[in-house]
Amino acid sequence: MNLAAIPSPTQGVWELGPLPIRAYALCIIAGIVAAVLITERRWVARGGAPGEVLDIAVWAVPFGIIGGRLYHVLSSPRPYFGDGGDPLRAFAIWEGGLGIWGAIALGGVGAWIACRRRGIPLPAFADALAPGLLVAQAIGRLGNWFNNELYGRPTDLPWALTIYDWTGTQAVIGPDGQPLVLGTFHPTFLYELLWNLAAALVVIWVDRRFRLSHGRAFALYVALYCTGRLWIELLRSDPAETVAGIRINVYTSVVVGLLAVAYLVWQRGRPREVVARGRDDADTGTRGGRADAAPAVAPGAGEPREGEDAGEDGSPRHPGS
Repeated sequence: MNLAAIPSPTQGVWELGPLPIRAYALCIIAGIVAAVLITERRWVARGGAPGEVLDIAVWAVPFGIIGGRLYHVLSSPRPYFGDGGDPLRAFAIWEGGLGIWGAIALGGVGAWIACRRRGIPLPAFADALAPGLLVAQAIGRLGNWFNNELYGRPTDLPWALTIYDWTGTQAVIGPDGQPLVLGTFHPTFLYELLWNLAAALVVIWVDRRFRLSHGRAFALYVALYCTGRLWIELLRSDPAETVAGIRINVYTSVVVGLLAVAYLVWQRGRPREVVARGRDDADTGTRGGRADAAPAVAPGAGEPREGEDAGEDGSPRHPGS
């Protein structure tokens, strides 16, 4: 065993009377809270009304959890429907297993429903959400660390991760009273955590520099995440469904990433939207009860074009001035 390896937790659940406190669930909740706080700040800065992000999250989060679980079960069906599998475990979300692809897809449906009810264009909201979503994913990966899962191939590198023989909630204890060690492996959960945080900073910087809108900040998030997920997925050694010997998530990363890049190219050069404040919560999308009210999102007059910075008075300022 590598003496310099990163340790893993030996327990993922703590009993508080009859209530089990699960580290995986706490990490997911912490990630959601972080995403809401970051998105709220970005949304209000873009002209949105305070409180709208939480209203949308009430729809998007449950949809996202269901979508994430569906993707995980469909892409890794053997523990549930294979030989010796237990179909009822498909509902055991607390054991871990949420696929980000399904979470984003079905969570997007929930967000679309909420945005439509409030007269908010989904692309504008998605742009505000992108960095917070990456931070949420980074925090959520800590849950995989507590569960001793999502590790890569064996390695003896100084940053290798110690993995224990696991029962589902804690490490198996050997005859000597010590947890049984399976070995040291690439900490792919940590690679993805760090990649997501770096990608969040990139999205924020590019968004400020080029004033992304019309869903381009979200598309950049997707492209960056897929790039990182691609090489990290190739390092993983945990069981997964494959096609032609390649993990399904590798194909998904390539296809979704290319679609995101295509969208960025297609939408290049479009001006930043300004989200109007004071919208009514009516399904009509009107403001102040007037049918001729201003739209929820409109191109900002005097907004800098893509690639320009704004001066102190809000007027466009060309680079180098």
